[in-house]
Amino acid sequence: MGTIPNYSEIIFEKCKHTNEYGEEFWLARELSRLLEYSEYNKFTPVIKRAIEACNKSGNDVRSHFIERSERIASGNGTVREFSSYELSRYACYLIVMNADSRKEIIALGQTYFAVKTRQQELIEGYDELSEEQKRLAIRNEIKEHNKSLANTAKKAGIEEPKDYAIFQNRGYQGLYGGLGVKEIHERKGLKKSQKILDHMGSTELAANLFRATQTDEKLRRDQVIGKRQAGDVHYEVGKKVRRTIEDLGGTMPENLPTPTKSVKQIEREKTKKIIENEE
Repeated sequence: MGTIPNYSEIIFEKCKHTNEYGEEFWLARELSRLLEYSEYNKFTPVIKRAIEACNKSGNDVRSHFIERSERIASGNGTVREFSSYELSRYACYLIVMNADSRKEIIALGQTYFAVKTRQQELIEGYDELSEEQKRLAIRNEIKEHNKSLANTAKKAGIEEPKDYAIFQNRGYQGLYGGLGVKEIHERKGLKKSQKILDHMGSTELAANLFRATQTDEKLRRDQVIGKRQAGDVHYEVGKKVRRTIEDLGGTMPENLPTPTKSVKQIEREKTKKIIENEE
């Protein structure tokens, strides 16, 4: 879903391992040090929360958190074995989502593992897709996550359409440096009836997908209640995503180019080709 800046790639790819089957994994103790946990026992509660989240999501915990030993050299050169885990990319994603997001390295990890995990969830070979195929895939993913976000917002006390529009606007304002739905429409030259998300490139869509998923998860995790409180969470999450993009040297979403074709147009062209091939 868009290109992850090199800095993030370097940080989290450097401690990635590959087994004899070509499957990637990370070691828990190595990851704990990378995420700036001074002691592993302070990191284990984060792993436990991630395992619980994995179990609740219906995934096989043993496929993502494999118990094993890890060899670690002490200061005097002695090598000892300690209990650890072999973690899948999805396991790492759950870990950084349950870690202390006030740390800059955790924020980087959330961006990296979230985007890479979403790529795997969307489709294998994502990087080989064309820009139009990426836009279609991410836009459909956002539709599903926005349904979940709407349900979560309703539980927080946002029930009226007008209130939900205000809630969504707050998320855009956080991500777009104060620009709301109206201002983004004007910047993109869109009509009031046109949906902003249908007129974004894959990188901009990825940023908005990250905003939506993380707002949903934070509202649920923190059990936020109240229209204003939920709106503040949406704004702060959007702002944090924006800050991460800035820290990584990325282009601010409002400065990304607007594609000439809308997602709706791409969908129509795709449907037309399918019909023509069937005739």
